[in-house]
Amino acid sequence: MSVAASTPNNRPDLSRPLFIGNEIYRRANFGPKHPLSVPRVPATIDLARALGWLPEDAYYESSQAPLQDLLRFHDAGYIDVLRRGERDRALPDELRQRHNLGKLENPIHDTMYTRPATSAGAMLAAADLLAAADTGNAAGRAIVYSPAGGTHHGRPDRASGFCYLNDLALAMLRLLDHGMSSIYYVDFDAHHGDGVQDAFHDDARVFTLSIHEDGRWPFTGALDDRAGGCARNIAVPRDFNDRELDLIVDQVVVPIGRALRPQVVVIQCGADALADDPLSRLELSNNALWRAVDKTTALADKVLVTGGGGYNPWSVARCWCGVWATLNGIDIPERLPQSAEAVLRELSWSRAAGRNPPEHWFTTLADRANEQPVRDVIWQIIDTVCADDPPDDLGDSKIVTVR
Repeated sequence: MSVAASTPNNRPDLSRPLFIGNEIYRRANFGPKHPLSVPRVPATIDLARALGWLPEDAYYESSQAPLQDLLRFHDAGYIDVLRRGERDRALPDELRQRHNLGKLENPIHDTMYTRPATSAGAMLAAADLLAAADTGNAAGRAIVYSPAGGTHHGRPDRASGFCYLNDLALAMLRLLDHGMSSIYYVDFDAHHGDGVQDAFHDDARVFTLSIHEDGRWPFTGALDDRAGGCARNIAVPRDFNDRELDLIVDQVVVPIGRALRPQVVVIQCGADALADDPLSRLELSNNALWRAVDKTTALADKVLVTGGGGYNPWSVARCWCGVWATLNGIDIPERLPQSAEAVLRELSWSRAAGRNPPEHWFTTLADRANEQPVRDVIWQIIDTVCADDPPDDLGDSKIVTVR
């Protein structure tokens, strides 16, 4: 087990970004036809190590969240059902229906409790570490990266959208329990972060902003959805490109963050908005996501970054490894060394696109940029968001678009 270097009080050192992982993610339990059957976190870890970007003192192996900690958000009966399903590999029809389990979306399998509980454990550890972190150090910022986290669809009493638990809600509740009073949650996943928004719908201490594909499951997060004033939703059209994301980050994400002055920023960095992903029709390159992460992390001294969606093993591993490089200020090479290329060539994907992958999926970390012109509809979306009166937390600050 790898453990990050510890401080005298036995906490991992956050004078540099900390990467949290676990070997459990090397087990593909969802079934061969499930989108999450592909290696994601393991490939990210292996790629970062092959590049020399993940030394032992920057890696922390998480533990499973204790049952009592899961009950901070999830219903006890639901947790019992998850544990029963893992033990028996089966559930009665009534429980399957009640908790949305046993379907292709959320199958019953042999780590259906342990795996998400481990991810939740990582996120709770991240919250504890960030709450205790001294940001007066030389780095001036505490950053924790948990690419296995980001299960933003999970509900208190049921699974949803491949998410059996909501590790983001658990982490933010833990931060609030530690006395944090201002959290800015930014979701770059192609799908609306419905579970997180609903978890904090009436809590002015958490402001959620989600950028997602319009008309895509779960079919929530419309432009006029404000969640009682504690949210902004930016539902973008198909073919969303790099310049359009850059503009939204500069015109909406950053100004709101500066006005909020959050103590903690939580970033859900799903990779399913990338052009090569099968579960969206957005056309981003990973370069745009890296720039978005870089600008958003600058909005607070304490930052938690997670993964999320992403179902092409090559694009996810390359994107999330690049997120880690971004958090560390590491320059990304134009061409990967042989050690890193070997990691990518070992990956496989059962979909048609995986039968003859393009060469750049093996040899580069950065995608080809998609710098198409900004469409009028994007300006209309930005104008609509910025024309609203800011929530109470923003005080007298106004968000002004600049064309």
